[in-house]
Amino acid sequence: MTPLLTSLHLIVEPVDMRLGIEGLSAKVHAALQRSPCDGAAYAFRNQRSNRLKVLLWDATGVWLLQRRLHQGRFVWPQSGSASFVLDAAQWQWLTMGVDWQRLSPPTLGSRLY
Repeated sequence: MTPLLTSLHLIVEPVDMRLGIEGLSAKVHAALQRSPCDGAAYAFRNQRSNRLKVLLWDATGVWLLQRRLHQGRFVWPQSGSASFVLDAAQWQWLTMGVDWQRLSPPTLGSRLY
């Protein structure tokens, strides 16, 4: 069963990709003062921006997804905020390694679904 997302947040600061569910959940709580169990998905990147992890809690458990680019890097926002909210189209471009910020203007507060 695919979880229903309320929004997708990119955590701006890079993280150690060795972190698992508990460590990434703690990062969400520390950076955003939000519960990682709120129905939103949270995406994290490594320092080199060639790997990302997505954390999503649903009603029955937790999802932890990982993606690695063999070439290039994920384009991450340079923001003064701790997180950045993406819409579905921006997320698709980002996961392909395309500079999604040049394709459409970023919309803060937009919803994924």
